[in-house]
Amino acid sequence: MVTSRHEASHRIFQERPEILGPVFGLLGVPPPAKAIVEVLTPDTTEIRPIERRIDSVLRVEPSDGCDSFLLAIEAQGKRDAGKEASWAYYVAYLQAKYELPVLLLVICQDRATARWAAGPFTCGALGWTALSTHPLVLGPENVPVITDPSVAARDLAMAAFSALTHGRSKDTGAILDALARALRATDKKSADYYSDLLDVGLGNTPAGAEWRELMTFVSYFPGRGTLREQAYFEGKADGKAEGKAEGRAEGMAEGKAEGKAEGKAEGAAEALAMAAGTVVRLLDRRLVPLPDDARERINACTDLDVLARWLDRAFTVQSVDELFAEDTPPTP
Repeated sequence: MVTSRHEASHRIFQERPEILGPVFGLLGVPPPAKAIVEVLTPDTTEIRPIERRIDSVLRVEPSDGCDSFLLAIEAQGKRDAGKEASWAYYVAYLQAKYELPVLLLVICQDRATARWAAGPFTCGALGWTALSTHPLVLGPENVPVITDPSVAARDLAMAAFSALTHGRSKDTGAILDALARALRATDKKSADYYSDLLDVGLGNTPAGAEWRELMTFVSYFPGRGTLREQAYFEGKADGKAEGKAEGRAEGMAEGKAEGKAEGKAEGAAEALAMAAGTVVRLLDRRLVPLPDDARERINACTDLDVLARWLDRAFTVQSVDELFAEDTPPTP
């Protein structure tokens, strides 16, 4: 069964081919210094009514004079004995069709599957090997754990791939945190792409829920005036019932005028509550000591600009004194 997580694991190579350089380095394969990468059809069906489809196929044409080759990419979620024959077929078919050498890359998200996928898988009889398939494998054992925001910012594609590969590990929270912080400093187009890629790729997993919560409040923090925020609160204000039925953005366009003031007031209160809750959750997750009076101060804050400043600091501070630095507490 093809899942969103499966798709994200291999589509990143189609949409961000710059990841191939560092990936080849991880695998010990000399990477071309510069290359033109073309996405080819993954269909390997012949006239016979048997459908075979590779996840991704790339034609790599190095600009340094080296020979071109094909890279067949498969995302593998678990051990599947049937793949041993399929992978051999893919390699042989692609070589015959395009008359180019072929490498097979298998992407795994757990160590047991990765060890199995490395093969080699042989075909033969009477003690003679007629065909042997040797996949290259990426998995938790050789994909780096990227928890430094500065490293993530230098290579967003690899940081995102690290998050997809290590989505079940104990380091998931730190990886997602580093990537989220890196995306805050990049351009909106790239931030939207990687935000959505991880949203889809992590799916309905604890890591996926953590990522969605983190990006909701990091990229679209209440009070920043973003389009998503405006659509959400205008939808609530202009038409609660229709806004919920049609979606937040449609609520902004199709909602009715009645209850507008009430809706805006409710929206502002909800924004404050969400913002304060995010600051508290982030500090708790980072194990920053948070006394009751500090927790109460955060939850009682009614200034979105102050809460935004606290959220920015919450990613790095080690104490509440650092969090509240230069902010005067409210007068009792």
